[in-house]
Amino acid sequence: MTVATSPIRRALALPALLLACAAAHAAGAPAPRITAVKAAHMLDVRSGATLDQAVVLIDGERITAAGSKLAIPAGATVIDLGDKTLLPGLIDMHTHLTGNPEDTGYAAVAISVPRAALTGARNARRTLEAGFTSVRNVGAEGYADVALRDAINAGDLPGPRIAASGPALGISGGHCDDTMHAPEYKISAEGVADGVDEVLKRTRQVIKYGADVIKICATGGVLSFGDDPRASQYTIEEMRAIVAEAHRLGRKVAAHAHGGDGIRLAVLAGVDSIEHGSYIDDEGIKLMKEHKTWLVPTLYLGDWLIENAEAIRLPKPLLEKAKTVLPMARVNIGRAIQQGVAVAFGTDSAVYPHGLNGREFAVYVKLGMTPLQAIRSATVNASQLMGWADKVGSIEAGKLADLIAVDGDPLKDVRQLENVRWVMKGGVVAK
Repeated sequence: MTVATSPIRRALALPALLLACAAAHAAGAPAPRITAVKAAHMLDVRSGATLDQAVVLIDGERITAAGSKLAIPAGATVIDLGDKTLLPGLIDMHTHLTGNPEDTGYAAVAISVPRAALTGARNARRTLEAGFTSVRNVGAEGYADVALRDAINAGDLPGPRIAASGPALGISGGHCDDTMHAPEYKISAEGVADGVDEVLKRTRQVIKYGADVIKICATGGVLSFGDDPRASQYTIEEMRAIVAEAHRLGRKVAAHAHGGDGIRLAVLAGVDSIEHGSYIDDEGIKLMKEHKTWLVPTLYLGDWLIENAEAIRLPKPLLEKAKTVLPMARVNIGRAIQQGVAVAFGTDSAVYPHGLNGREFAVYVKLGMTPLQAIRSATVNASQLMGWADKVGSIEAGKLADLIAVDGDPLKDVRQLENVRWVMKGGVVAK
């Protein structure tokens, strides 16, 4: 049984589609496989052109044709979206589905892995309904994101396609370590590994237990105690060992890196993406362009976190770091965008509530992207970084039928993507 034909997926479809299938069955005819989605407009994210009187033909979970005024086969189920604009399903390359904003700091100590997995089930649905049909989840203890991915793939619950990392890898006492416990508890995070031999073993271990991508911490972070976001953590030798093994085993590597030196070392080690990049400098920009390393900014959180710090009881040391780092990130990443660093869309959702992912677009535009460039960052660019360019990221024949619809023209107002009205994943309506 595939996700596209599971009972839960069918239950998510539009009532009209269910009634049409039921009527056909009652008449003794097989339910039609072809679905035609009609809308007033459709954005071709590759060319940037907006097509009018759009029709997308879908057979099962895949698109067979897409264009303007296409003939609709007899017997097809028609979904007419009226004056809406169709786009490909969006892709978020930096999520933490198993966490929430209020889990920051010492509150996280009391959260078990099973509870985090159940939290992830709720957040996966919210993310899908926000129009994000694919995500890369970069960091979850206990492989909770792997379990969530597998449950969604089995059709047990609604959610986006997930590329999961499992536990993030980091040094003892670093950003990816749990630095909140007193030393007598002797507790370290699951992904802690030091030295070349140990990081090599840990890389193989997370892949063994289901990781699609390897997440490492190359520098300190904002929401961790006792470290500096500007300071590098893993050595280049350690990172090279991780990258070489991950690539040999068919996985990409995402590096949490705020500081300039950590960015430089991670790029030279061969990572596929730099996450955050808050203190990226001219040398880092130059190296990323030379090595074709993707930048995954996470910027809207700077607004939400500082405004809501008191409500989520963010510890004072973490708030002070946030007030220093996050405004600088916009300045530096704005310069990287203007100088042509390749950008893939990411949010760090969990630092702020899941479902608000679309608010990231307006920040990119404010920093110098056109609306089309911002949309491409979450479609064709993100699919390329994910390694899924053959199946998602555009509305084309052969791709999975992951579609969204919005009011108005997102090329004129990118904030339309904050209010996605309709979502289809794999040929089945999810919203």
